[in-house]
Amino acid sequence: MTIVSGFADISILQLVLVALMALFASIIGGLAGYGTGALMPLVLVPLVGAEPVVPIIAISAIFTNLSRAVAYVRYADRRRALIVLACAAVTTALGAYGYTRLTNAGAALVIGTMLILSVPLRRVLRRRQVKIGDSGLAAGSVGYGVLVGGTSGSGVILLSLLMAAGLEGAAVIATDAMISLGTGLIKISVFGLAGAVTAQVLAFALLIGGMAVPGAFLAKAFVERMPVHIHAAILDVAVITGGLVMISAAARQFVA
Repeated sequence: MTIVSGFADISILQLVLVALMALFASIIGGLAGYGTGALMPLVLVPLVGAEPVVPIIAISAIFTNLSRAVAYVRYADRRRALIVLACAAVTTALGAYGYTRLTNAGAALVIGTMLILSVPLRRVLRRRQVKIGDSGLAAGSVGYGVLVGGTSGSGVILLSLLMAAGLEGAAVIATDAMISLGTGLIKISVFGLAGAVTAQVLAFALLIGGMAVPGAFLAKAFVERMPVHIHAAILDVAVITGGLVMISAAARQFVA
């Protein structure tokens, strides 16, 4: 298995599109704390199908979150990061294993549904401004683990949990990055044992991860200059549209 073979039947133009989307998604993620897992399926699913998408994003997210953690390291809340990781570890593994049992149509349906639901969920949680303590954070992390293990675009749930626990601004982004590193390693381990890490998965993950490193530091430079609500609105439209396209494709496969 060679990494280059993973790009078989993929044109240069398509690779450039993936690379540009990865850079854009990394900048959005560095600004808002979410976005990579929601945006990348929009270009990956038409190229490689739905099944490899979550493993690709899980591996590339190691680069994304490591660079983001380094860029924001002094803001991280390590105690809350450990609470979330301790409570989400087992359910993350279970969610990842469940994903490996899905067909291509089933994976598309799961990803599309999660993307669409993430938009109203983010808005409801932000509007209600729920506050929780360490015990609430721990309980919420158990459910979060299932979703992050088996879907793409569930990062908004973790952000909402951290903000409800009292974190703000850069502390949310930094702590989210540390937690996502841990859950990402768990997911990759499960996907590897299940045989879901192919040459194609590694090739696209390295391409996306490589573009994510400069994106994290560009985001840090822009973080105090760009209105978050503008790119959040654009992201919402893109995510809902992409989710509908994936669900439609899955429905056609089930009917056929």
